[in-house]
Amino acid sequence: MQIFELMTKNVETIEADESLRVAALRMRTCNIGSLPVTENGQLVGMLTDRDITVRSTAMGQDPNETRVREAMTTALITCSPDATLSVAEQLMEDKMVRRLVVVDEARRPLGILSLDDLATVPAEVVRAGAVLEHLMHA
Repeated sequence: MQIFELMTKNVETIEADESLRVAALRMRTCNIGSLPVTENGQLVGMLTDRDITVRSTAMGQDPNETRVREAMTTALITCSPDATLSVAEQLMEDKMVRRLVVVDEARRPLGILSLDDLATVPAEVVRAGAVLEHLMHA
């Protein structure tokens, strides 16, 4: 099975120059905990609710003034939509991440594949559990 068959499509993104307040409101409205960050349509980072809390709010930064680019993670783990689920699992385990941004050749976000997505595939359930256990004990 390939990643594009399982990934969440129509992924919500946010521009790097938006405020953290706008990002937090979008996360709340969409009931999600992370947003791929784009600049001119290309993926440049990932912003999580934890980034907002730990990197910004805890440091006393104003969410109305602080830009997404100031709190986002820039070291991204991405994959191609044509990659197999076993490649995605190995990336998640090796890089200790719970989600991968699926991008095209121009680094435009196409979707997100999460560890939860992998757990929905019967043949992959055991493997997804092993990856999660590894992440929890790392």
